[in-house]
Amino acid sequence: MSIDATVGTLFDTLRGKLGLQWIGSQLGESRTIKNPRSESTRTALVGHLNLIHPNRVQVLGNTEIDYLNRLGENSRRDLIDQLFGGATDLIVIGDQQSVPDDIKQRSEASSTPLFSSTQPTAPLVNYLQYYLTNLFADKVTLHGVFMEVFSLGLLITGDPSVGKSELALELVARGHRLVADDAPIFAKTSPDLLNGRCPEVLRDSLEVRGLGILNIRAMFGDSAIKQNRNLRLILKLVQMTEEELLEIDRLHGSRTTRNILGVDIPEITLPVAPGRNLAVLAEAAARNHTLLLKGFDSAKLFMERQARFMDNS
Repeated sequence: MSIDATVGTLFDTLRGKLGLQWIGSQLGESRTIKNPRSESTRTALVGHLNLIHPNRVQVLGNTEIDYLNRLGENSRRDLIDQLFGGATDLIVIGDQQSVPDDIKQRSEASSTPLFSSTQPTAPLVNYLQYYLTNLFADKVTLHGVFMEVFSLGLLITGDPSVGKSELALELVARGHRLVADDAPIFAKTSPDLLNGRCPEVLRDSLEVRGLGILNIRAMFGDSAIKQNRNLRLILKLVQMTEEELLEIDRLHGSRTTRNILGVDIPEITLPVAPGRNLAVLAEAAARNHTLLLKGFDSAKLFMERQARFMDNS
């Protein structure tokens, strides 16, 4: 899905964090910063002044303004013509630099939005890049409860009434943190990374059958809520028959991968049955996955030990 951001929305969102000030009239408030992936020519989103491959958002600081001031009149005019005549949607002047008059005039004449910022250009570029990359990232909404368990992003999935919310509530009571219930949104923020967050309408809430909607922040405090987390593991709760239970690999468990937006995420199928402490099992799954990420494979270690024992027998 192609998403575009308006310059006005960006200004309202980041003005406090970046010390932004709109220079001149706001004629370009509704101008859109287009998603570069929706175009045949992929332009960069944000960067320092670049006229060969123009950025959607051009950032000028001490170095760029000094360079402009060293140019002759004709060269300076040609550079500004290129700056405002390309694919640029927004110009930001950082390093607390005063905005040159000729740039102000061309901004007004072309209705190109022009901001100034109190921030140095390096963190300014990084923050704008982070904001726009997350905004334009591929996104998907999945059904389940997204948790942080031992600092690991864990998505609990399964059929309705299988016990996802009850497990999440037990995990929160044991000191873990809720990210989102029912409909977490995952964004592909890098080629191998999915970042999950909660839709604003569901913030802090967990629905448990019989109890209704619970406000986790009010009940357990701010430490029980996590704003976002990278997805590392999926825990699928399944009610199984005796025959299905017998088919589970007793050595490695039921472990597969699930592809989401082109990223393979490990998925563990956890049988649900009376008497099974799902919270302890979920914690064990998170701890074991962390060990696997560090290169420690319990099943492999067990098989090697068994092989040595048989060789020595």
